[in-house]
Amino acid sequence: MKLFGIKSCDTCRKALSFLETTGTPVTFVDLRGDGFASRDLDRWLAAADWEDFLNRRSTSWRALSEEDKRDIDTDKARALMLANPTLIKRPVIEDGDRLIIGFGKQQQDDLLKG
Repeated sequence: MKLFGIKSCDTCRKALSFLETTGTPVTFVDLRGDGFASRDLDRWLAAADWEDFLNRRSTSWRALSEEDKRDIDTDKARALMLANPTLIKRPVIEDGDRLIIGFGKQQQDDLLKG
């Protein structure tokens, strides 16, 4: 299992701790520190809608120009997330064919179901 996130993100740390307490082996990938490949994002976008990934509540989103925020489609969202990984909703958890975005109650339940 891989958890893509940011080291300083409280939600990512909670998700990592949750997985560790359940005994689940997990590899942490820091989107900012380790970077991530465009093929990772392409794989995610093939599995879920770009709107599920683009974090419009983030500080990074608010810092974008109005032009960047306008007329978002898949290609533009992809380019924005590649240029600024902090725009990706976190964490993104890959477990085989499963893709879990975020870490709320529903995502915790999904992880426990295996």
